[in-house]
Amino acid sequence: MVTENFLNLPQTTTAEAAVEPARDATPESVIDVRELQAYYGENRALKDISLSLYSRRVSAIIGPSGCGKSTLVRCLNRMHEMSSGGHVKGEVLYQGENIYGAGVDPVELRSRIGMVFQKPNPFPKSIFENVAFGLKVNGISGNTSERVERSLRRAALWDEVKDRLKQSALQLSGGQQQRLCIARALAVEPEVILMDEPCSALDPMATLAVEELIRELSQEVTIIIVTHNMQQAARVSHHTAFLMMDQDKAGYLVEYGPTSEVFTNPKSEHTEAYITGRFS
Repeated sequence: MVTENFLNLPQTTTAEAAVEPARDATPESVIDVRELQAYYGENRALKDISLSLYSRRVSAIIGPSGCGKSTLVRCLNRMHEMSSGGHVKGEVLYQGENIYGAGVDPVELRSRIGMVFQKPNPFPKSIFENVAFGLKVNGISGNTSERVERSLRRAALWDEVKDRLKQSALQLSGGQQQRLCIARALAVEPEVILMDEPCSALDPMATLAVEELIRELSQEVTIIIVTHNMQQAARVSHHTAFLMMDQDKAGYLVEYGPTSEVFTNPKSEHTEAYITGRFS
């Protein structure tokens, strides 16, 4: 099955592929989801999800509203259990260890698998204190100023705020606030960052800035992003997972693979219908 390349995905030439051979090699998985089922009380929101998420890659999760995309990413760092009645069955392996196993500290886990939410949520504190917050909470010692600067630089925000670190973070624009939240997540040196529709509340220029940041950060960290924007998934991700909702209202995985293949040669007719806009 071949679909129209309506997103105008770039075609990689042999010469281009040779520029970055390591990125084209089979990547190492950092998170392995096995037969995951997620519940809100007795209501099942996800069923039988199995996939591997790869180190230093961007994986996009797409699908119609209500299919469990946000629930899935919240299961990856145990934030789902903070919801009313939230619990899971199955396994989520992070570096080979089941994060739902006995003895796993959810707080420590979330410092290694950070999260950026749909709406920017800076604390009503200074820019500096926002970035340093995670360091204090996790008892991370060292030169806080250096860590704050490094995190802001990695979030492509340092040059814009370096002269007003003591000002309230709430004075920043929406796009700057979202990059600040990314800097806050980066400060504790996570290996994985989960992003739940991080650009949905941003204007086009701010969206492009965050997308460029995502591409740059994927050289260092693993990123899993939920998005309703097909073009965005095509632009920033290496792999794409497509979810749908079954007759019992539980989300399930239809297809998962390299983004270029999912968008130009999907294996499922459901995937083809969704990415070409024939159902939403």
